[in-house]
Formats: sequence, structure tokens, C-alpha cells
Amino acid sequence: MPQELKMQEALKQAIHAKKNLMDFYLKAAEINKNPAGKKIFERLADEVRENISRFFNYYKGGDLGPFDAFIATPPHPDSAMLLSLQKALSDNMHDRKAREIAMREEQDMEKNFTLLAERMIDPMVRSVFLKVAEETRNHYAIIESEYARTMGMVHETDIDTYVRE
Repeated sequence: MPQELKMQEALKQAIHAKKNLMDFYLKAAEINKNPAGKKIFERLADEVRENISRFFNYYKGGDLGPFDAFIATPPHPDSAMLLSLQKALSDNMHDRKAREIAMREEQDMEKNFTLLAERMIDPMVRSVFLKVAEETRNHYAIIESEYARTMGMVHETDIDTYVRE
């Protein structure tokens, strides 16, 4: 049974980490002046909400309350991501900085979820962690692509043009 407790603790930590990320994406969407950037952050927030739902399906503790009530709780005041975003707002660099913070967080989360998956005994829970790690990698790619586009870097859709020249 001790392994089950560790698994439940890992699920709880994942739920909280993803909730912080979802809150960050919602705030980033709120402050984003670029409609395309706003839409991307809203889409990412929706996808992260789905991740949290998957973890909730396996979490046996009742301390988080019902899913909808948990999702509706206000953002954690000490969330490093939100604090970084607040600093970026005060520095007046919010669009670019929000993407940079998001890319860093997605990379860290992918590593963490992959490590957690390796430690899971239950194959169903392991598959959930691996799926979320894969989705996190995809989130990073989406943000990186939008970052490159908005920064005037070569975008992957333009690669043929630059390769031929």
C-alpha cells in the first residue's frame, strides 16, 4: 500500500501543478493584446483543464473537493508562474515574457511528468502521466511556434522559402 500512497501524492501534486499552469494561461490570455496569442493561451488553458480532469479520475483523496469546485478556486497567490507574469506586466514586456515563461514551464513539466510516469506501478496511471507529458511537449511546440512568429523569427511554415534561397 505505501506505493499507492506515493501514487496518490504524485497525482495530487500533478493536479496542483496543472492548476497553476491553467491559471497562468488564463491570465496570459487575459492580458494578451494579440488576438492570435490570446486564442492560443485560451486553447492551452482548455487542454490543461482536460489534463487535470484525467488526474482527478485517478485521484482517490477527497480533500480537493469536486472537480468543478477545484477548477473554480482562485489562483494560488505564491504561484511562481503568475508572479513572473506580474513582474513582466510591471516591466511592460508581457506578451513576449508570457510566452518565455510558458515555454520554460512546459519543458519543466514534461520532464517531471516523464519521471513520475517511470515511477508509477499502475499501468493506467503511468499511461495518463505519459500522455500528459506528450501533450505538454506539444504545448511547448505551439508556444515556441507562436513565439518565433511574433518575434519575426523564421517560422516553420516559411522553412521551404529559406531553404530554397
